[in-house]
Amino acid sequence: MSERKRIIFHLDMDHFFTAVEEREHPEFKGKPVIVGADPKEGKGRGVVSTCNYEARKFGVRSGMPISRAWKLCSEAVYLPINYELYIKVSNEIMDILRKYSDKFEQWGIDEAFLDVSSKVKDFAEAETLAHKIKAEVYDKQKLTCSIGISSNKLVAKIASDFQKPGGLTVVQEEQVEKFLAPLPARKLLWIGRKTEQRLADIGIKTIGDLARCDRTVLSEAFGVMGTQMCLMAHGIDRSEVEERSRIKSISRDVTFEKDTSDFDCVLQALDELSEEVHEDVARQQLHFKTVTIRVRYENFETHTHGKTLPFITNRLEDLKKTARELMRAYLRSDRKIRLVGVRVSNFISGEKQKALM
Repeated sequence: MSERKRIIFHLDMDHFFTAVEEREHPEFKGKPVIVGADPKEGKGRGVVSTCNYEARKFGVRSGMPISRAWKLCSEAVYLPINYELYIKVSNEIMDILRKYSDKFEQWGIDEAFLDVSSKVKDFAEAETLAHKIKAEVYDKQKLTCSIGISSNKLVAKIASDFQKPGGLTVVQEEQVEKFLAPLPARKLLWIGRKTEQRLADIGIKTIGDLARCDRTVLSEAFGVMGTQMCLMAHGIDRSEVEERSRIKSISRDVTFEKDTSDFDCVLQALDELSEEVHEDVARQQLHFKTVTIRVRYENFETHTHGKTLPFITNRLEDLKKTARELMRAYLRSDRKIRLVGVRVSNFISGEKQKALM
C-alpha cells in the first residue's frame, strides 16, 4: 500500500496587529493604520511593527523607521503595540486551528502550520477544508487570514503569502518547482538580506536561478547552508509539523580566523551578529528584554555577560547598543579575543504561543 502524500497548510493572519485594532475601533476602517513606536511628529525613534494595506499604499512597511513612516504618511492613525490584546486573540485563533489537524505547529503570534494529511484524501478536499477554517476564523474573530496548501511546510508558507490578503493558494507536488522558479530568492526561509546580496553577487536573483546553480558552487560559497538552499530551491522540505516548546533564546557567534585585539574588528563582528539575530527576531515576530554577549579569549577562557532592559523591544539599535556596552568590559589590550557571540532572550509571548526554533 502506497504511503499517503502529505498535505500541509500554512495559515497567516492578515496584517494581524492592525486588523485587531480595526476590529476594536471600527472608526479606523478605511484609514491607514500603523502600529509601532510613537512617531513624535516625525522625530520618534523605533520602527513600524505592522501596518495595514491602506498604509502600505503610501510605501510604509513593517520594520521601517517610524520617522520614515511619518514622512510617507503623517495622516495615518499611529497606535502603540497592545501585546496583551494581540496575544489573547492569537490564543483564541490557535484554539480554533488545533481542532482541524492531527499535527499542529504555531509559529510566532499570527502563523501556524497544520498537517491535515489524515483529514483529507486529496488537494480538492484540502481546499474545501481551508475555506471552512477561514470562515470559522472570520465568524468568531472577524479577522481574515491567508492559507497556503502544499506537500511540505516550506512551499505552504511561501504560498500563504502569494495572494494576500484573504488568499488561498494551492501548490500540488508536481507544480512546486514551476511555482517557485520566478519568485525572488529572498522568499525562501532563512535567506536574509545579506545572503540575498551574496547570491545576487554570483548572479542568483530568483529561486529558479538558485535551483539551476551547481550545488558544488553553492557548497563552496555557503557551506552546509548552500546544500540546504539548493534543496529548498527545488521545493524539498522534509521537516515535520510538530508542537514545540516555547523558544527560549536566539543566538549567533563567530570564531575569528586569527585571535585578535583589533577592537574595531571585534565591535564590527558584534554588530553583524546583532543584525543576524535581529533578522530571526523579526522573522518570528518576537520582542525581547534580555541581551547577552559571550567572549572567548585566546586561552579559551570564556565569559558571558547579560543585561535585562527596563523595556520590551524588537529594535535593532537597542540590541546593538546593549551588546556594545556589554562588550566594552572585555576589550583588553593585553588579551586577544578568539570568539564573540550575541544572544537575546526573555521573549514576550502568550502562555500558549509557540515558535519554531
